[in-house]
Amino acid sequence: MIDEIDKKILRALQENCRRPISETADRVGLSLSACHRRIGILETKGVIARYSARLNGEALGFTMTFYVEVSLESQTETALAAFEKAALASAEVLECHLMTGTADYLIKVAAPNTRDYERLYRRTLAALPHVARIQSALVMKTVKPWNGYPP
Repeated sequence: MIDEIDKKILRALQENCRRPISETADRVGLSLSACHRRIGILETKGVIARYSARLNGEALGFTMTFYVEVSLESQTETALAAFEKAALASAEVLECHLMTGTADYLIKVAAPNTRDYERLYRRTLAALPHVARIQSALVMKTVKPWNGYPP
């Protein structure tokens, strides 16, 4: 069970997981040892899956983001597994989700410009196994970026 203090800890870690535990403890009203213990429990339970750096795509030159719906020619276990293995192996595929609805998968990719997206489309997306249809949507503006789950 996650209580209000755990929720405060999770919010603080999602804001900045590099903040010293002493500062996190102060923010949530715990002693250093109690905060450290609770974080350890949250890690053990799998509530905290990992720690990572959130990179700025625009600063890296990725000024365009696309969501790509992919429909496969077949939904057999073999076709799904082959597609997922190839998607996992592609560094250019930022996210890949098996979906309900008209498309089988929703993929997120980023590119510096439309020319690079065309290259990515032809060499990466269209080359994924068992692809029957691809439909792309360009993100014009991110109104609310991902900032973590609400604890």
